[in-house]
Amino acid sequence: MSSLRLVFAGSPAAAVPSLTALADSRHEIAAVITREDSPQGRRGVLTPTPVAVEAESRGIPVIRANRLAGEATETVQSLAPDLGVIVAYGGLVREPLLSAPRLGWINLHFSLLPRWRGAAPVQRAIIAGDDITGASVFQLVPELDAGDVFGRMTEPIGAHQTAGRLLESLSSSGAELLLRVVDALADGTARAEPQVGDVTLAPKLALQDGLIDWSRPAQQVYDLIRGVTPEPGAFTEVDGARLKVVEAAPARDVPRLGAGEFALVGKAVMVGTGTEPIELVIVHPAGRKAMDAASWWRGRVQA
Repeated sequence: MSSLRLVFAGSPAAAVPSLTALADSRHEIAAVITREDSPQGRRGVLTPTPVAVEAESRGIPVIRANRLAGEATETVQSLAPDLGVIVAYGGLVREPLLSAPRLGWINLHFSLLPRWRGAAPVQRAIIAGDDITGASVFQLVPELDAGDVFGRMTEPIGAHQTAGRLLESLSSSGAELLLRVVDALADGTARAEPQVGDVTLAPKLALQDGLIDWSRPAQQVYDLIRGVTPEPGAFTEVDGARLKVVEAAPARDVPRLGAGEFALVGKAVMVGTGTEPIELVIVHPAGRKAMDAASWWRGRVQA
């Protein structure tokens, strides 16, 4: 069996299973490229990416760069890799780096391309109400997520699954898919096919994308909440203050409420939508810790 000399580019936790799978395989990872350490938490502690932590624990050389250009490109070129592999790095690969590896670059993308090209495919799929998604490994080309596909796998989207949970699942199954494609490229058996179907885009979510419009049907509201959890987070405004909705659930056999109207039904906090109400399960009031919605409601009423 042939082996390849790889350069791996990735940053968040979702890329770690792929790095681990490749590091444990017959292939050699010459270097890992990841984004620079960044301030995290309220104290702004400078923290390495999850990929950097994993790579350094294995003794793999790490290149920290927020842009794949300049010194980072020169370093990769000097390594003479056979293949570049990118998984959620957080930046674009352009020439001359794109052509630096002998076999170019492949990308593990968490969608069924060409549906949901872009930075937030998992979140956008849930928000749109899709019931199935998956992962694709494709040849990187200058156009965004448009290259020929070497392999894909599908996975159902659970009715109550958040973007965070779905991404965690896809990162594991996607890593297995990625390794199969790398093995096939090494063995000379890989075959790529052009993407077929309607193109939809999945741009990065901004904070304001998490604002809940209670006038929409309950299913759309629930899909939005799940799709932006944990990031950027769903929120609404109550008494002029922001209230983050950490967890919600569909209501069952509850009288209708006006859109955006809050009510305590039994021991559950309900909010009206354009159709049936939504139950708030866990909320995070501004300046306080996350708590169950009933405790927040009682504190609000008693204040």
